This record gives sequence, C-alpha cells and structure tokens, in this order.
Amino acid sequence: QLQLVESGGGLVQPGDSLRLSCVASGRTINNKSMAWFRQAPGKEREFVASISPSGVSTSYADSVKGRLLISRDNSKSTVYLHISSAQPWDTAVYYCATREQLKYNFRTNPQGPYEYWGQGTQVTVSS
Repeated sequence: QLQLVESGGGLVQPGDSLRLSCVASGRTINNKSMAWFRQAPGKEREFVASISPSGVSTSYADSVKGRLLISRDNSKSTVYLHISSAQPWDTAVYYCATREQLKYNFRTNPQGPYEYWGQGTQVTVSS
C-alpha cells in the first residue's frame, strides 16, 4: 500500500526558513498529483499547495503565495515544501497528500480532493 512520511518540521524563529519533505513508498507517486495541507491548533485543515505529476504546474492558497514553495523530485519519490520567512501563523501540523491520477485532472481540480495522507509533521514558529 502507499505510504507517505513527512519530515523536516520543528521549532523555528520568525524569519527562519525550513524545508519539509514527504517520501512515498509502496507505490509510485510519479504519476500522481501531490499536495500539502496544514492544520493549526483549533483550526480546520486547510489547503496549502499542490503540484502536478511532472512538476510543471503548481497551485497555492492565496494566503501563502510568494512565501511557500512546493517542489518535487520524482527520482527520489519525494515532495518538498519550502517555507521562507516563517511566521507565527505558519504554526501547524503539515500533512502530505495524494490521489489516484485517473480519478482527477490537476488542471481542473488542483486543490482537491485528495485521498491519501501522511501522519504529519509539526512546525512551530515562535520567538
């Protein structure tokens, strides 16, 4: 079965940068759209960013455009989320997600739905 494992979270200060990683195993993700979601304490889970199977196309929530960047390296079965100038409101559990390629088209449905999830990695931004 497909397994997604996130890593790279931790405690950082405002203004710091960090990179989250999501490594897939069990099944290939090279033909699948990938996404990052996050859930802050007391908040609903929200979409952050997604990327097409080839990495050519991306989609971002309006709130993170220009500061967070999604990328992928299919040779390593890995998707990344780069967080630049981290801010306190970035504090959340970050989840990696994917879906079956044959079910949805990235161009028409870049931000959802997503079906398979990792366990999440905690990012805390505090001084």
